[in-house]
Amino acid sequence: MTGIDLALAICAVLCGLLLVWPFVIYPLILRMLPVRPVAAGPQLARLSATLLFCAFNEAASLPAKIVNLRALKARHPELSILAYDDGSSDDTGALLSQASDVLTLVPGPGRTGKAHGMKKMAAMATSDILIFTDANVLLDDDVLDRLLPYYADPDVGGVLGSLRYHGVDASASAGIGALYWRLEEHLKDLESRNGNVMGADGSIFSVRRGLYPDFPDDVLDDLTVSMNVVFAGKRLIKANDVIAREAMVADRQDEYRRKIRIAARAWRTHRYLRANLREMSALDRFKYTSRKLVRWFGAVWLAVGALAILTLAWRWNPFAAMSLVAGGMLLFLAGLTMRRGPTAAIVDMFLAYVATAQGIWTAMRGANFTTWQPAKSRK
Repeated sequence: MTGIDLALAICAVLCGLLLVWPFVIYPLILRMLPVRPVAAGPQLARLSATLLFCAFNEAASLPAKIVNLRALKARHPELSILAYDDGSSDDTGALLSQASDVLTLVPGPGRTGKAHGMKKMAAMATSDILIFTDANVLLDDDVLDRLLPYYADPDVGGVLGSLRYHGVDASASAGIGALYWRLEEHLKDLESRNGNVMGADGSIFSVRRGLYPDFPDDVLDDLTVSMNVVFAGKRLIKANDVIAREAMVADRQDEYRRKIRIAARAWRTHRYLRANLREMSALDRFKYTSRKLVRWFGAVWLAVGALAILTLAWRWNPFAAMSLVAGGMLLFLAGLTMRRGPTAAIVDMFLAYVATAQGIWTAMRGANFTTWQPAKSRK
């Protein structure tokens, strides 16, 4: 093996390690870190709470959502519920208005985006704890009973819940999305057991109202708000007994567009938070890099590693390199025509990396995503 061949082989191995780092190596390291327990206590169940969510064209999801909210309100009459209508063009506003006995509708002036709506509602809230969720997410009836006791620990500034997906068998995209989310939930569990989780998603999380920051409308509000807990020196933890439920996105195109939008806003949020990220502890910087940055650039590691392998194969046997390219193209084309099966799953994993890279590249070029469209293929 020549020096060039060795360099190509090392490059391919390093790229492979970076690809599996967030899902294999990083969690192994987290398991070796000491556990930091949380001093939860039922005596703080008297804490007041406000539930907030934004909706845009969610008329299909809202009947079940409102039934869910009525169950929560019946169990906890003191719970305040605020709902922001982001200029919906369907019956979303009407459905929320008709549920005035259980929630307060906050109408928006038009399409302003989720971040704008959440900030407006957070400014209206007067409770101790702010609980954030999505319009298409259903919460278990005992969410407050299980969530609020974690705030008995004065070091806890924010608590994430656990998201459970249904409709995972609808397509390969849904199956891969569910597998990815199980890995994500596992990483949050491991991060929580020894300190801080590196950010929340919008399905279910909460913070102390005094830790809610100000931020621009073009960043991810859930990531910005939850990370501010860490910046403030409090713990951001995950609770496995605080359960939210949501349907998977079943359509490949829906999921691809969603990943582009989320990745673009995640990158803008990262740039907005950079100064605070640099001030975190060494452990939290390691966590953030491992779970966020290394994963976001997965398409780069995949492309560079594949190029190194193909170049090495070409140097050994050009026919082998061409066979690898032809085989990869056939696999990709076959996967595009399938909705289920291992080939379709491989293609969906590849497309997830590509969509994330496209979203980050779009954000780097100055694109701005402040509004969203609900996926039509949630099953």
